Amino acid sequence: MKKLILLCLGLVISSVAFGWGQKGHDVTAAVAERHLTRKAAREVRRVLNGQSPVYVSNWMDNASHTPMYAHTKTWHYFNIAPDGEIETTERLPEGDVLRAVTDLTEQLKSGNLKAGEEETALRMLIHLVGDMHCPMHLGRAEDLGGNLHKVRFFGRETNLHTVWDTELVEAAHRWSHTEWAEQIENGLGKADRKKITSGSPEEWVRETHALCTRVYADTPEETNISYDYVARFTPEVERQLLRAGLRLAHLLNEIYR
Repeated sequence: MKKLILLCLGLVISSVAFGWGQKGHDVTAAVAERHLTRKAAREVRRVLNGQSPVYVSNWMDNASHTPMYAHTKTWHYFNIAPDGEIETTERLPEGDVLRAVTDLTEQLKSGNLKAGEEETALRMLIHLVGDMHCPMHLGRAEDLGGNLHKVRFFGRETNLHTVWDTELVEAAHRWSHTEWAEQIENGLGKADRKKITSGSPEEWVRETHALCTRVYADTPEETNISYDYVARFTPEVERQLLRAGLRLAHLLNEIYR
């Protein structure tokens, strides 16, 4: 029986969504592209063999399901301890999203990676900065970041993780990723962008975790998520995607300065 339970749990873990749905990652990358310096934009294109950040933004979700990159499955999230402190959280030996973003940034800055290694590291960083800003990727370990937290979305059974990865983004606006990137930046000044990109990846994780805590509090199990919920949290979705894109651009500009 114990083996059967472990097998079932393994199947659940292997099938969970990894991060923002495709639209969310496309938006993050599209925002970042708009804020790269000329040199950084040129270097990013070179490393990606002419492809754009948007083109590769969802690559890692597929790659983590392959034998070659199976070791990166835990890199998409970070289950912080119940007290909300990183220092008291038992870190996974396989890694988490904070450690991955920190390490990948350092590796890319070093300039010591071979061409293929640099391309892979850059693809991963583009994706994982997005995941770092997806609230349920700073969720609880006991419910697999909301995957076992059952809710209904306009009457349809689903889970909290899926709602925040995909459903809420699509319900908020029926925009293309380019429209998202344009609209969520409206009215944003230079000082606003500077404030958003200040701090460190660790501080960004704490910020996302604070939002995740509020999401749990406002979404008990069996909540029927409807129009009022979408309206209440759309500004948070917009804010997180904007933060992710601007911060990704900031890291890339630092790497390829």
